[in-house]
Amino acid sequence: MALRDTSLPEDTSPPEPSGPLPSGPRPRGSAPPLDAADRERLLSGSHHDPHALLGAHPVPGGIAFRALRPWADAVGVVVDGMQTALVSEGDGLFTGVLPLDAIPAYTLLVSYPGGEHEVHDPYRFLPALGELDLHLVGEGRHEQLWKALGAEPMIHQGVTGTRFTVWAPNAQGVRVAGDFTFWDGTAFPMRSLGSSGVWELFLPGVGEGARYKFEITSRHGGRFLKADPMARRTEVPPATASVVTVSRYEWNDEEWLAHRADVPVHEAPFSVYEIHLPSWRPGLTYRQLAEKLPAYVRDLGFTHVELMPVAEHPFGGSWGYQITGFYAPTARLGDPDDFKYLVDALHRAGIGVIMDWVPAHFPKDDWALARFDGDPLYEPGDSRRAEHPDWGTYEFDLGRTEVRNFLVANAVYWCEEFHIDGLRVDAVASMLYLDYSRDSGQWSPNVFGGREDLAAVAFLQEMNATVYRRAPGVVTIAEESTAWDGVTRPTDSGGLGFGLKWNMGWMHDSLEYIQKEPVHRKYHHDEMTFSMVYAYSENYVLPISHDEVVHGKQALVSKMPGDWWQRRANHRAYLAFMWAHPGKQLLFMGQEFAQGAEWSEAQGPEWWLLDPAYEAEADHRGVRDLVRDLNTVYRGAPALWQRDTDPGGFRWVVGDAAEDNVFAFLRFDAAGTPLLSVSNLSPVVRHDYGLHVGDDVPAWQEALNTDAARYGGGDITLPGPVLPEDGRLRLTLPPLATIWLTPAGRRPPM
Repeated sequence: MALRDTSLPEDTSPPEPSGPLPSGPRPRGSAPPLDAADRERLLSGSHHDPHALLGAHPVPGGIAFRALRPWADAVGVVVDGMQTALVSEGDGLFTGVLPLDAIPAYTLLVSYPGGEHEVHDPYRFLPALGELDLHLVGEGRHEQLWKALGAEPMIHQGVTGTRFTVWAPNAQGVRVAGDFTFWDGTAFPMRSLGSSGVWELFLPGVGEGARYKFEITSRHGGRFLKADPMARRTEVPPATASVVTVSRYEWNDEEWLAHRADVPVHEAPFSVYEIHLPSWRPGLTYRQLAEKLPAYVRDLGFTHVELMPVAEHPFGGSWGYQITGFYAPTARLGDPDDFKYLVDALHRAGIGVIMDWVPAHFPKDDWALARFDGDPLYEPGDSRRAEHPDWGTYEFDLGRTEVRNFLVANAVYWCEEFHIDGLRVDAVASMLYLDYSRDSGQWSPNVFGGREDLAAVAFLQEMNATVYRRAPGVVTIAEESTAWDGVTRPTDSGGLGFGLKWNMGWMHDSLEYIQKEPVHRKYHHDEMTFSMVYAYSENYVLPISHDEVVHGKQALVSKMPGDWWQRRANHRAYLAFMWAHPGKQLLFMGQEFAQGAEWSEAQGPEWWLLDPAYEAEADHRGVRDLVRDLNTVYRGAPALWQRDTDPGGFRWVVGDAAEDNVFAFLRFDAAGTPLLSVSNLSPVVRHDYGLHVGDDVPAWQEALNTDAARYGGGDITLPGPVLPEDGRLRLTLPPLATIWLTPAGRRPPM
């Protein structure tokens, strides 16, 4: 990001002095004294217009100068290379009147015990935020809000510095404090820009790397430091300051972006590897991850990664779901340009990047968004709506235009500034319902008497419509666990406008089934078939995510019944069933090689299981080889993804064989080419098993078999093509296995 130049037509900056500064005319005394109330408000940080009191102003007899420099021994004004000392008024105020006809270009010479510093006076500059920006902020329609609010390095009126802006409409006063002020905000009060609620100050000489916060004086008289809600960089937690940043990254993913929107995501292959960035390879930075992660994901054949956590958060154990820096990539792994480098590397490897995005709530940390200007601001004023009952956090006030703008612009920000390809939106259900996790009396119905949160609906529709308009090819994904109608229906048809929705029902039901001992599975057969009743009601993702392998839920392979061989066989069969089922796929790290332990964010995946020196390494490598082949065959077989949202792309072959624990179905691509998936989820070999598939395909061949020896199975496989007789295939089904068959001669690439 180049420095933004907001210079006026004429350059009003003074010439650079050379050599000792000559003394100028003696000032004609001090400026007219400040009104006592103004003085007290200025010094206490509660004045809305410090520029009216500080800087240079015409007075009878000349130009009055007033500077606020706490701890300074002396302050002088430098005009045309001539220095004039100002008179101390006490409390760090220095004043003087020079016999001038107009306000000149000038600097301040400030003397401290450690030496003198010639600096530009922040209070001689016009506002560095334009009227259009303020209008859009007030309307809640600033789609690039990060370019208007926060800390923006720029050249303003010919001077290099940083413009600080913050929305704090309830504050009496706001000041900038930072490492450049020893965290004392007295010297740099900000001005209020009218009814917008925005405060602004241009600080010359402050630039990249400066740490800062806003010192806010509430209307109740309280004073506190707050991190910048729009900060694009933060300190490394547990430190909490915001950091001025400039991006210099040059992208190399033009080809990826040019073709990202070529095929609608619901008609394209889409298999996602979900990872927790800090623990995938503990200790690696963004740039170090860029050397390993793209190659690993590409080798396994996944089309996308889903990254958690991305936005800054104070507590690592929250996995990034309690955000304090919505506009800042977590500093734990590097700076924002380092994160761009990782995204770029993934794109150049042909891998899309999805990030977890959390607009449902935020934590109560007193230095962050909570009661930002001393009153409820980002959260609702009604305590019944402000606090999320499950997570001890605040919910966003989505009925407030500025808050909605903060979040909509944030979604756009990640897509435009970091080239993110998808937003997986967390906890959508908790946003949609007024009574979510609330008992009677803890919520109020909407204007129609219902339980739907109409403000949240409007926000989600606006967010989705804006993202899809501004970032072609990006997909938004709802983690929504209820039967809300129209989650993936377009907004112009009354839907929420998401591209995809997590199929939580399929996840819950199928895991319930697969955890049962095979002898009991016949009583739960419908848990594997019921998903097809509603499979085309939305555009679905089938998620085996981090939530399913923590907090006592066990890793995927450890959920399976039986001995070690049977657990691995169940694991493999289940994954192949999942990859063949209508919908897109998502698998959390560690499950691709059958990690047995629950995921721990402190330790990450158990990579040692793949060490050739480990005696059971082949068992885990076999599962990983299967995942690679699942993705390879999947990507080469349009029948498995091209018609995921079309009921005509699916047909049951055997859906009622509860006694056998067998499921068989056909998938069809746009040309009608089929793929047959057969799962035998019983521990016995089923010989000569009949499947009515019709006579359209003269011969079938095995494309994938989870019982193959190379995956760790018993190697009961089909030796060659199988011909149907009177429309029926006769197959030997291996135990606890899934096989895929395709028309002979059309084998997908392996």
